[in-house]
Amino acid sequence: MGANKADLDLLLSDYSCKTNRVSSIRLFILGTLASAGPLHGHQIRQQAQSDRAENWTDIRVGSVYGALKRLASEDLVREVRTERVGNRPERTIYEITPEGRRALAAVKDAALRELDRHYDPFDLALTQSADIADEELEGVVANRLAGLRVRLASLRHDAEHADPYVNEAERMVLQHFIDRCATEVNWHEELLARLPKILDDFRNGVGGPTFRLQNPDSKADRQ
Repeated sequence: MGANKADLDLLLSDYSCKTNRVSSIRLFILGTLASAGPLHGHQIRQQAQSDRAENWTDIRVGSVYGALKRLASEDLVREVRTERVGNRPERTIYEITPEGRRALAAVKDAALRELDRHYDPFDLALTQSADIADEELEGVVANRLAGLRVRLASLRHDAEHADPYVNEAERMVLQHFIDRCATEVNWHEELLARLPKILDDFRNGVGGPTFRLQNPDSKADRQ
């Protein structure tokens, strides 16, 4: 039997309960159980949906159930009981364990102290785009810029409507997301403006691995 979408999400995010690596789904589930007490998976999923976690973290709501089972397998959470309300399916209630609280403290400390060094694959692809037609590359950049402008407008709209219901920490998180998106918009605007120069460099073979291999004494290789 093939892996389902939730399991694939966990694999693609390099999720592991055996490490204190910053994992958003791990931090979210352990933090929610630590603050709210015992809950079943559907309640945790509802909290993620209420927080709109997919809009501002790499959490996938559909991964909650799989992540809970993996956390339980590492004794970071444990089953307390099962319960049934009316005709609804029977649900398993989980609580955080002492080991889970230690793991939560570690992953939270890492998330607060470590600087994120996120590398966007677009950057590498851009440097290797000499074989793409000028019009196509310009269209790619223009489409990315248009999408980012739409996203920025949506973020600002959501933050404005959420403002009466969030605390100051949450308000700053929303502003952080807006500022990061705005920076992406500004960078793509600059990229689009410099695209003629980029295309000219591609045509003239300036830079890139081929240029450096053919010019081993270039400044870049001496550094």
